[in-house]
Amino acid sequence: MKTKELTSIYKGGRTAQFVKAEIKDRFGEKEAKKYDPTRNCFTFNGWKQRGYVVKKGEKAIKSITFIEDEETKKKYPRTICLFAKPQVEIIKEKGEE
Repeated sequence: MKTKELTSIYKGGRTAQFVKAEIKDRFGEKEAKKYDPTRNCFTFNGWKQRGYVVKKGEKAIKSITFIEDEETKKKYPRTICLFAKPQVEIIKEKGEE
């Protein structure tokens, strides 16, 4: 399967520091330096849209995003589950090994 280069709508914030620290703890300093929240750390469905699948047994990195209610314009926190690049692999077509 061909992968797609899509960027995230992530707009920045303090949560990226916490995600980077978790990546460092799990995968080391080298992977933490590669971390870019707009290019290589997405939700399960975000990776799927890009042609990747989360490897079996991988545990999500919990983070928080803020959602704005369109009617009231109030923002409220929402927990999201992210996966870093080392936790995913390219989706293989049937018959591919």
